[in-house]
Amino acid sequence: MAERITLAYAEAGGAALAGALTASSAGTRAVVGHPIEPSAGLVLRGLGGNAAGFVAHQLVADDINRADLVLTMTRRHRDKVLQLDPRVMARTFTLREAAALLKAVGGDAFTADPDLASRARHLGATLFQRRAARIVHLDRQRDDIPDPIGASLDKFQRVGDAIAESLIPILGALAGDTVKPGGSVPAPTGQ
Repeated sequence: MAERITLAYAEAGGAALAGALTASSAGTRAVVGHPIEPSAGLVLRGLGGNAAGFVAHQLVADDINRADLVLTMTRRHRDKVLQLDPRVMARTFTLREAAALLKAVGGDAFTADPDLASRARHLGATLFQRRAARIVHLDRQRDDIPDPIGASLDKFQRVGDAIAESLIPILGALAGDTVKPGGSVPAPTGQ
């Protein structure tokens, strides 16, 4: 869901953002080749995303190395990323961890960077510094966004909402939008 919410955000932000902001997802225990879970697809459509053409694939080191910022749903997923390539620690966060750190820093610190790639590198470096300085007490119990596979549609909806709530401010900072007090950023409107 996070991948497709990101792609929808980029598309809604216009041609420049759609061409610069990309996303891909991979599973640590993916059922390779399978389409999106129907309940996840339904929730995703409600959040403005599109599940068409989604095919699951397994996380590999190349996925990680191509990314400017790596966001995982759980601490266990983050650990798996770091097992594949420990050098990416400075740009790898759980989604909720990144959102909490961004909220503490304020997203307007990134709007002066000239392009999305610069903002992504600056964002990753700043969040890493803040994590190391422990400026935010991260709630380890609430850091993970659980996998809803096999659960009710209501659980999928709660997970989708949690992803969107954490992801939209990060996307706003990457897009160069100012994160408002409280960590929110307006979603871009259509082109």
